[in-house]
Amino acid sequence: MFTLSQLTTFVAVAEELHFGRAAERLRMTQPPLSRQIQLLEGFLGAQLFDRSNRSVRLTPAGRAFLHDARRILRQAEQATLAVRQVSAGEAGSIAIGFTAAGAYSMLDTLLATARASVPGVEIVLREMVTRDQLEALGASSLDLALVRPPVTDADLTYRPAVREQLVAALPVGHPLATAADNGEPLDIRAFDRQEVLMYSPVEARYFHELLISVFRAAGITPVFSQYLSQVHSILALVNGGWGVALVPETAALLRYAGVVFRPVRLTAPAPVELTLAWRTNNDNPALSALLEHL
Repeated sequence: MFTLSQLTTFVAVAEELHFGRAAERLRMTQPPLSRQIQLLEGFLGAQLFDRSNRSVRLTPAGRAFLHDARRILRQAEQATLAVRQVSAGEAGSIAIGFTAAGAYSMLDTLLATARASVPGVEIVLREMVTRDQLEALGASSLDLALVRPPVTDADLTYRPAVREQLVAALPVGHPLATAADNGEPLDIRAFDRQEVLMYSPVEARYFHELLISVFRAAGITPVFSQYLSQVHSILALVNGGWGVALVPETAALLRYAGVVFRPVRLTAPAPVELTLAWRTNNDNPALSALLEHL
C-alpha cells in the first residue's frame, strides 16, 4: 500500500514538474524523493512521470492519479483536524437532557453558553423526566442533565444550577386572583380547601413532595382535583378554570390569556431547585470544555 508520504512527494513533483524544486519545497534531498516516487510507481504498476534531462511531465496515468492523490491528502488532513478538535473539546457532540419545567429557567442560558464556548460542538437535546435522565446518565446515553434534586448516585457529579420561588397560578376571575390584585403576596393558607391541580407523585415526584411539604408546613388541606406531570399541562387546566396551582415562577413565561400569576407568602422558604448532573468518569472532551464555562 502506498503511504501519505509518497502521495505528498508525488503531488509536489506533479505541481513543480521539477524534482529539485519539489525536494526543496519538501525540505528534503532529491535522492530520497526520487526513491519515494519509484516506490509509488512500483506499487501502482504505472509510470507517473516522463523524465528527460530537460523536463518532467505527467503521464496520462499520472494526470489521472493526481486528482485522487490530492483528494486523499485533503481527507487525511481533515480527519487529523477533526480528531484534534474532538480531543480538544472543539468538535463532537454533547447530549443534554432537561425537564420541561427546567427548559423555562435554565436551558436558554445553557445553550447560549454552549454556543459561545464550544461553537463547533453539536448539541443534542432530549426532554425527559428526572428519573429517566438519571438512568440515561448511568447508561452513558446522556452527557449532561438538568434534573430536580436529590441526586444521590455516587457515580454522578452534580452542582446546583437554579433556585426560584413558587408562585400561584390562578384562573382569571377566581376569588384568589381578585384578592391578590393589590399586588401583595397571596398567603399560602388561602389555598386551604381550594381545588388544587397537583403534581403526579410518580412522574413529577419532586414537585409533588415539595408542595406536600409546603401545605403541611402551613397546616392546610387543599383538595387535589387532578394529578399531572408537566407544568404546561397544569397551566392549561388552570386556564380552563379547573383549579388553582403552585408553579415555578419562570412558568409565567408561558402566557395563557386566562391565567394570572401572583407571588405567594410561604410559612417557610421553599425554593424550586434545578441541578446540573453528569457522570463523573465521562471522558467526552466537549463536555469538559463546556463545564469549564458553566
